[in-house]
Amino acid sequence: MTSTPTTTSEASAHEVPDFPAPRSSECPFAPSPGMRALSGYGPLTPVRSWGGSTPWAVTGHAEQKALLSDPRLSVEFSRPGFPSPVDPSHAHAGSADLSFVGMDDPEHARLRRMVSGAFTIKRVEAMRPRVQKMADDFIDAMLAGPKPADLVQALALPIPSLVISEMLGVPYEDHEFFQTNSKAIVSAVASPQERQDAHTNLASYLDELVGRKLVEPGDDLLSGFCARIENGELTRRQAATMGVLLLLGGHETTANMISLGTLLLLQHPEQLASIRDTDDPAVVRDAVEELLRYLSIVHLGRRRTALEDIEIAGRTIRAGDGVILLGELANRDPSVFPEPDRLDITRNARQHQAFGAGSHHCVGQPLARMELQVLYPTLFRRIPTLRAVGELDAIPFKYDALIYGLHALPVTW
Repeated sequence: MTSTPTTTSEASAHEVPDFPAPRSSECPFAPSPGMRALSGYGPLTPVRSWGGSTPWAVTGHAEQKALLSDPRLSVEFSRPGFPSPVDPSHAHAGSADLSFVGMDDPEHARLRRMVSGAFTIKRVEAMRPRVQKMADDFIDAMLAGPKPADLVQALALPIPSLVISEMLGVPYEDHEFFQTNSKAIVSAVASPQERQDAHTNLASYLDELVGRKLVEPGDDLLSGFCARIENGELTRRQAATMGVLLLLGGHETTANMISLGTLLLLQHPEQLASIRDTDDPAVVRDAVEELLRYLSIVHLGRRRTALEDIEIAGRTIRAGDGVILLGELANRDPSVFPEPDRLDITRNARQHQAFGAGSHHCVGQPLARMELQVLYPTLFRRIPTLRAVGELDAIPFKYDALIYGLHALPVTW
């Protein structure tokens, strides 16, 4: 006798757990105990979220991989049933304007193709010597400065900011402006007005730059957008919002991985030494993939709305249901990653979903990987006595953000 697939509307109240905080001070490098408990309900379970809504939480690796590639799920934030990552009264204002990340195909694919060529492995690898020089220059400046230093401000934030600024054609001297506004956009506690103001600030800034490059184009992504404006493929507003997306995504996530990964490795000195002492690029590549798996910094899941009924893992996701794909749990699925709670930089972690999957996987992942492959070994070779200042529980983790990381990392040597 077969069982009838369960839907969110059929689940009784006592069967539906609350959506938990993703991280906690009990174990800041891993999903919170409440988040981990969701896996006990199976690979797919309804959860109680804002206002009593019950989107599906997807915890299994295989189920997430399948659903992230399923065109029956929509990424459009404005659809009824879309599971907001924050209280809807504090909705993520401006998100719908972040270009193709909030669009379904075919428009998503059309706009994405306009930027994907800049992030091919071949083009990114050609930038490696430049990123290496940046790393050495910023480390030189940190070593020449006072101790302790804040690794976030001295290294983790400026390097990816400078990289994406040069790619886009954004003046790096404006980095404090775009870093401040980016931080507000990805905050989980900022007010709706603060988020909207931050987005408006960045959009206006990029629109002004696009206007300048329409008159005096350069050899950068924004100038490439201008060529598409002139031939009718893009509007000026679309070019500006694509610039906002790339500027924000190009520095915010990588900066958090640099600082958080550094702190994690400082807690595992033997594995840190393996990265520091190797001449084998493959060892560093594997280490970066394991850090991406282990840390999973997309903090509140990738969110979707079902366009049609979908049967998966013995459940039925109904059209209109919200879906939350929890990468931090997929990346600790023991059927894919044995002993998933153990950091092991020698494991093959390439199946992780830190960058998502399917047509909406992170377009900038080759760049992020390359930057991390440069930064970790360079930092530990240049400063072999590097250590964090103070106890772990005194370090300010980003429990209040949509992208996990550190607000600051005081270090000395």
